[in-house]
Amino acid sequence: MNNTTWIKKNYLRIKWQKLIVVSILIGFLSAFLGISLKKITEYYEDIFFNQTESNPLFFILFPVFGLSIIYFLRKYLFRKKENKGIKEVFESTNSTSKNLPLYKIPSHFINGLLTVIFGGSTGIEVSTVVASATIGAVAQRKQNVFRQYKTELICAGVAAGITALFSSPVAGILFALEVISKRVTRAFLISNLIAVATAFGLVFLLNEKPLFIVTITTWHLRAIPYFILLGILAGINSVYLTRCVLFFKSQFSKIKVQYFKILTGSLLLSISLFIFPQLYGEGYHAIKTLFAGSNEIPLSFSLAFTFIGIILLKPIVTSITLASGGDGGVFAPSLFIGAFLGLLVALILNTYLNANVIPVNFMVIGMAAVLSASIHAPFTAIFLVCGLTNDYTLFIPILAVCLISKYTAKLICPFTVYSYSPSLSK
Repeated sequence: MNNTTWIKKNYLRIKWQKLIVVSILIGFLSAFLGISLKKITEYYEDIFFNQTESNPLFFILFPVFGLSIIYFLRKYLFRKKENKGIKEVFESTNSTSKNLPLYKIPSHFINGLLTVIFGGSTGIEVSTVVASATIGAVAQRKQNVFRQYKTELICAGVAAGITALFSSPVAGILFALEVISKRVTRAFLISNLIAVATAFGLVFLLNEKPLFIVTITTWHLRAIPYFILLGILAGINSVYLTRCVLFFKSQFSKIKVQYFKILTGSLLLSISLFIFPQLYGEGYHAIKTLFAGSNEIPLSFSLAFTFIGIILLKPIVTSITLASGGDGGVFAPSLFIGAFLGLLVALILNTYLNANVIPVNFMVIGMAAVLSASIHAPFTAIFLVCGLTNDYTLFIPILAVCLISKYTAKLICPFTVYSYSPSLSK
């Protein structure tokens, strides 16, 4: 072996060793950030939501207070730099000159937390994704040897963050692949597998429980036509969500005075929360309530009207939350819409067609279907929802319905909130 060959092999060995070490570090930090944000958000959201139940006046005060604090933090602490959500990650991975600066970690962590706990109708998932992506981006810039692995290390942070939130390492890797990277390299596999293994190890060590406690026993072949119907409806609802987000962001961008934007958004959000408290924050409290009583809920006109109102209004209040300065995305809203849509479809089928379908199954499948269509990532949605419930009984129908919902959505609208650019709508 000549000297040049030995130096080259030694350099490669050192480079892969460093990549392994930095992937462990990214995995741990991203998972720690994700779990911390989830725990803090759950704790304070529960406290503030209970306050609104005892005094509805807080439905008016909380949104304006939360959005105002975010505005002042952005203006004075984060130097008037706005958060663009996952588009920031796309811009960074698609450009050698654009980077995710370090301040994105505290900015998204704090703003995501404040948005949700004070009633903003979105979730912390996108805040976690961008913050954990920044951890990967910062790590990549620390060593020249990682210059060529920018996308891989950003994806490692994202995958670890998703793993921490949903206790599903497969969903973490698939989200990084389907939404961010869209290609597999050896460095991607090594860094992402190590990062999610580290993240899942921390999840296991901290004994993190599934978000939803659900008992799923079986599913029946006779329900397949109804699953197809649910997939189509989920695709349509996801397009409605996407269009709402884009429309309200466009309309609110015309308001030049930032505080007018906050007051307008807060007023609309407060009215919506007062009418439908289920829309408060992530909405996971409402989903848990539905799961607990889904098999005993009788369909009535008022219940159907409530469900339809919630399904139609959720995309609007989510869009208003984001357009008026809140931090978040469409993850939690998609799961929320899917749960209510699935249960409504099941109740209608059982009441009027005597279909004898299992409501809880339709809730779980609906959650995965709307998420799949909203982000055009069916395999991420499958494993994410199965991780949320810690149950894979419905894997086959979820797979089929997620594919149906995605392609239904793509047929109507070729882009998502994340992939949209003005040229695509022309």
